[in-house]
Amino acid sequence: MHTALLAIALLVGCLLAVQASANLQLNAAVGTPYGASTLQLGVATALLTALALAAGTLGALGRLPDVPPWQLLGGLASPLYITSGILLFPRLGALAGVGLFVTGQMFASLALDLFGLFGLERKGLDAGIVLGAAAVLAGIVVIIRGGRGAAPAGAPGLSPAARTGWLALGIVAGAVLPVQGAVNARLRERLDAPLAVAVLSFAVATFTIAVVLLVLRATRRTPAPRVAPLRRMPWWGWLGGACAAAYVTGTFLLIPAIGAAVTIALTVTGQQLTSALIDHRGLFRLPRRPLTRPRALGLALLLAGSLAIQLS
Repeated sequence: MHTALLAIALLVGCLLAVQASANLQLNAAVGTPYGASTLQLGVATALLTALALAAGTLGALGRLPDVPPWQLLGGLASPLYITSGILLFPRLGALAGVGLFVTGQMFASLALDLFGLFGLERKGLDAGIVLGAAAVLAGIVVIIRGGRGAAPAGAPGLSPAARTGWLALGIVAGAVLPVQGAVNARLRERLDAPLAVAVLSFAVATFTIAVVLLVLRATRRTPAPRVAPLRRMPWWGWLGGACAAAYVTGTFLLIPAIGAAVTIALTVTGQQLTSALIDHRGLFRLPRRPLTRPRALGLALLLAGSLAIQLS
């Protein structure tokens, strides 16, 4: 049974890379990344609401008036993460995009632990954490540098300033995920209903990106979302919402069973391995970016560093 749970944790991590890749097809159909994010988050909210209703836990939301307002804001991270994936993958590739997310995630997790933020227990540094952090940093540097030679013909060209901006976006988008987890963990203590917390998180996320879409549309900074092309979109273009719902539900259920450190280590591993496969094979209609020796070395460093940090 324990082995099966470990395999599920690895699979849940794989779904995050699939989610970002599938969302590119949704974006191509809708015509705006903000519209695609709104639709994907809406699908995830609907799926989680159905699960919460089936489990009989949706009534826990009736206790929201007693919850501090800041504990309701965990969902703000999801729109940034999802929209960043849509924007980054065509420019940098799946492996580099996920590598940036993982780098931000790892260093944000360290900050949360070291400073005891959001009520978390403070933890000290040890040799494993320091070496792991150094390996993660070295890994993403090697992947980004190696990605220039693996870029396919026709890939968007980036100026040094634009490249720096996209790299920073990827790290920030990854960093907000542990913060979201910490905030939602406090909310879970209040509601004692993981699925209800997931529903609320995704509802906040959907509302937030919908408001952003409306503002950008009103100021003519993004085109109006298209509906007709959705009929011609491949079926797997709808998987983003299901992957997001499965990831949230899976992590909530796995952490009490196998522990937070093991869950995060395995989900991050699955995320990185799947993104490397997507890049190498050009899956989900993404351009092929071969797994060259430098990129393989960077991937190995990221994996080793992530595992060292989470399991030390």
